[in-house]
Amino acid sequence: MTHQSTSTRARLHLLLIPCLLGTAALGETPAEKDQRMAWWREARFGMFIHWGLYAVPAGEWGNRRDHAEWIRTTAQIPLKQYDQFLAQFNPVKFDADAWVRMAKDAGMRYIVITSKHHDGFALFDSQVSDFDVMATPFKRDILKELSEACRKHGLKMCWYHSIMDWHHPDYLPRREWETDRPAAGADFKKFTEYLHAQVTELLTNYGPIGVLWFDGEWEATWSHEYGQPLYDLCRKLQPGVIVNNRVDKGRGGMAGLTEDAKYAGDFGTPEQEVPRTGIPGVDWESCMTMNDHWGYNKNDKNFKSSRELIRLLVDIASKGGNFLLNIGPTAEGEFPAESVERLAAMGRWMKINGDAIYGTTAGPFTEGLPWGRCTAKAMGGDTRLFLHVFDWPADAKLTLGGLGNDMKGARVLAGNGEPLRTERKESDLVIHLPAQMPDADCTVIALDVVGRPIVYESPKISAPADIFVNTLTVEIKVNSAEMEIRCTQDGSEPTANSAVYKSPLRLSDTTTVKARAFHRGKAVSSVAAAEFKKVPAWPAVEGVAGTGRGLRLRTYTGEWDRLPDFAALTPTRKAARAGIELEKEDRAERQGLVFAGLLRVATNDAYVFALTSDDGSRLYIDDKLVVDNDGLHEAQEKRGVAPLAAGHHALRVEYFNKTGGSELKLLMAPVGATPGPISPEQLASPMGEARKDGESSKASEPKKDGEPKNAGEGSISGAGKKERGIGS
Repeated sequence: MTHQSTSTRARLHLLLIPCLLGTAALGETPAEKDQRMAWWREARFGMFIHWGLYAVPAGEWGNRRDHAEWIRTTAQIPLKQYDQFLAQFNPVKFDADAWVRMAKDAGMRYIVITSKHHDGFALFDSQVSDFDVMATPFKRDILKELSEACRKHGLKMCWYHSIMDWHHPDYLPRREWETDRPAAGADFKKFTEYLHAQVTELLTNYGPIGVLWFDGEWEATWSHEYGQPLYDLCRKLQPGVIVNNRVDKGRGGMAGLTEDAKYAGDFGTPEQEVPRTGIPGVDWESCMTMNDHWGYNKNDKNFKSSRELIRLLVDIASKGGNFLLNIGPTAEGEFPAESVERLAAMGRWMKINGDAIYGTTAGPFTEGLPWGRCTAKAMGGDTRLFLHVFDWPADAKLTLGGLGNDMKGARVLAGNGEPLRTERKESDLVIHLPAQMPDADCTVIALDVVGRPIVYESPKISAPADIFVNTLTVEIKVNSAEMEIRCTQDGSEPTANSAVYKSPLRLSDTTTVKARAFHRGKAVSSVAAAEFKKVPAWPAVEGVAGTGRGLRLRTYTGEWDRLPDFAALTPTRKAARAGIELEKEDRAERQGLVFAGLLRVATNDAYVFALTSDDGSRLYIDDKLVVDNDGLHEAQEKRGVAPLAAGHHALRVEYFNKTGGSELKLLMAPVGATPGPISPEQLASPMGEARKDGESSKASEPKKDGEPKNAGEGSISGAGKKERGIGS
C-alpha cells in the first residue's frame, strides 16, 4: 500500500511508468490491445508448471538436496551425464485431463507450462531437435495432450519457452565451468534461427495459444535487436497471442519491469514478490512457487499454507495484477500431494468468492486498509467494491475511512447473502458485520456504491527530482476525479480560497508546494507537502587541455560483500574501455572494477543517473557520491541526481561481483527526460591516460556473432545468473 512521502525516491517512482511498446511495431491501437488482453485481465489466476528432465533427480545430486530445475548448472553436471536423464524420463502417471481439471477446480483460468526450460529439453515433438520428449521412453507429445484437455475444459493453453539454452551447440555464452563444451565455432545467429523454428512449431501445431511466456533473456548475448523480431514473429503467427516482457530486455531484476524503457512485450513479470503498490497503468503478473523451488524437489516441504496462497491471490488482484501459481510435478507425472491439497482449498474459496477476483480492477484505496484488501468492478455507472477481510473486527464493525460515495447496499458473499446494515459517520462508512467471521482465511463483503469510487486521500505531489538547476515541472494528483485539488506555493496551508490545481506547476525558484483535496467545497484530506530546491550546478573540471577517448579500467580481486576501499588496493589488471561496459574478462567472480575518466555534458542542468548492478556499485561525479547501489543483491537499479555545469566532470564507477550473475549498466538524462545510454563521445580521459601503462581496448574490435549489438554504448546485460527461482 502506498503512503504519502516527500522523499526523492517516492516522487520519482510516481513518474517512472514503464513503456511496453512491442505492439507499436504492428500498428495495434490501444483499443485493439485492450480487446486482445481482455480474457487475461478477466482471468486473474493461472497455473504455472515447471516440468522436465530435472524432475528425475528430484533435487538431489552428490551431497546436496537443494537443487531443482537449475540442477544442471547448480550441480555443474557435464552435458553427456545430464543427457542420461532422457532414458529415465517416463511419466506413465501423467494425465493431462486430470491436471487441467485440478487447475479449473482451483479457479484458475489458464495454464502456462515449460515447453522448454534452460536445459534445452522440449516437452513436445519438435522437428528441429532430438532433445525432446520423443527421445524418452514416454514418446508422447505432452503439450498436445494438455492443449486438447484445456480446450475441452475451457482453459487457455499457454507456453513458457526459455531463450537461454544450455544444450544447443550454438547458444552463447557458455557457463564458466563447462570445460567439456567449448564455445569455439558456436554461432549465435544459428541459435536464434533454431529458437524461431521452435516458437513457430509452438504457435502452429497446437491451436490457439493464450500466452507465450519467455524467460532467460538476461544474458549479454540477447538484446532488443533479437527481442523485437521474436515478439513480432509470435504476433504474426497468432495475432491474438499475449507475449510477456521477457521476450526482450524489458525486465529490471525480480521486480519485473525496466523503468523508462521501450521494449517489446505486453505485461510485466514480477517474480516471487508482489509490487508494494502494484504497477499502475501497466498489465502485470506475479509468478510464485508454492514451496521454495520451481521444479520438483522431493525434500522441499516448505509449502505456503492455503491461507497464505488465498491472501496472496487477493493481494495481487487488489493491486491490479494476475497471480501465476507454480506446480512442480514429479518424474512420474503427478502433482505433489501438498500442491493438490492447496489447489483444492483455493478452489473451495474461489467457488464462493470468485466474483471478487475475476474481472476486477485494483481497489481505489492506495493508502492501505488495516483489516485487508479491496478489489473493484464497474456495475454500469456504479461500482461494486469487494472488501476482503483478513482481520475480523472485535466489535463486528468494519470501518471504511474516507469513502465519499452514497451507498446502495452491502452483503457477505459467503452464506445466504443477507443485507448488512451500514451507517455513515462523517467521512467514514461503518458496516455492521456478523459476530463470527464466516471464512477465517478471507471473508468478502460486496459493497455497492453510487458512481465511481470517491476516496478521500491526500494528493500525491510528484516531480522527476527534488532539486533542479533551471526549471522543474511538478504534478499533483488524486485518485478520484470528483475531488478538487487546491494548492499553495508560499508555504501556507491550502484552504477553500487557495488556487485550484489545473495543470502542472512550472517552478523556477526553490518552492514548497502544499496541496489538499476538497469535495463539494469541504476539505477532505490532510495536507501533502514537498520542497523542491533550485541549486547551483557543480562547476566543470578546469584545465582539461585535451582528452583521449575511453575510460581507465582497474581490476581487483578479493572476497567482498560490500565495495572495498579500492584506493588502498593494488589492481591486478589495467585496461581501457569505450564506456561503462563489461567485457568477458570483466565478468569473473570475486572481482571488483573501477571505471574512471571524464563525463562531458553540453548544458547546465540537473541530470538523473540510473545505475544497475549485480552485485554492488557506486557512482561518483566530481568525487561526490551520486548513486549508492552497494551490497549483495540481484540485478537492481538505483537512481540519483547531480546538478552539472556544461563541460567535463570527473566520473568514477565502482563495481564488484561476488558470485553468479554479472551486470553493470549506467544510463543518464536531464531531469524530466528518459534516461538512456551514455554515448562514447561523452566519455573521455585526460590526454595520455586512456592508453598508459600498456593498456589496450577492445572497443574498436568487430563484434562476433552473438555479442550484443549495443556493446560500448553503456547498456550492459548480465552474462551469468545466481542460483534462484525460475532463473528469471
